[in-house]
Amino acid sequence: MMTDPQNPQPGQPYPGQPQPGQPYGQQPPPGQPYGQQPQYAPGPYGAPPAYQAPIQPPKKKKKWPWIVGILVVLIVIIAAVSGGGDDSSDNTASSGGSNSGDQAGSGTDNGDEKTDEQAAGLNTPVRDGKFEFVVKNVEAGLSSVGDNQFLTEEAQGQFVIVTMTVSNTSKEPKSFSPSDQKLFDTEGRSFEPDTSAQISLGAGDIPVWDNINPGNTVEVKVVYDMPTDAKPASIELHDSMFSDGVKVNLG
Repeated sequence: MMTDPQNPQPGQPYPGQPQPGQPYGQQPPPGQPYGQQPQYAPGPYGAPPAYQAPIQPPKKKKKWPWIVGILVVLIVIIAAVSGGGDDSSDNTASSGGSNSGDQAGSGTDNGDEKTDEQAAGLNTPVRDGKFEFVVKNVEAGLSSVGDNQFLTEEAQGQFVIVTMTVSNTSKEPKSFSPSDQKLFDTEGRSFEPDTSAQISLGAGDIPVWDNINPGNTVEVKVVYDMPTDAKPASIELHDSMFSDGVKVNLG
């Protein structure tokens, strides 16, 4: 006997009527078999991509401080190698050993004067590194130097001028700077050259710095600004700022 789906028999639920034990709202739609959940297809569009911050390019480190530092170290090493790399025998008087003792003795007349009895004296060749020095003269008590009114330098105390010759005994050009030469007074105090006064003086072959070719000899005047009551006792001559130096008595 055929059953009309629109007029079910007594005891048979109508289509779409909730089944016993099944919560309301979870009934299958018309035409969907009982006991099966509806199938849903995913949407046509995927989930939006997550936001990503733009990638910053890595910062470039500055290289020029390292380059400058390396250049400075190389310059110092080259100057040290070219400066005081000679035997200690070069830092002695080349002749006139007996005269050195006479000069040193003459510098100890006053009780307050301090000189080195082993050092050479005036007009005695001495060597340090690749240079041979001969100290010719010492002039003290100058209040100013320079003949040009625009290049006149006034002393804080007194100017002392030490005149010397410098010879290059090597086989290649060698740089020389008067600023490397130190003056000592009778109290043992050391003095550095006054570069401005040397430029104003205008005398001498090398006022500040220059190269001396092999075999050449130049005359240099080194100017020091000392107290008015100071007495020059000795000078320490250097091939370069890194050399040991050789002392000459000025008394």
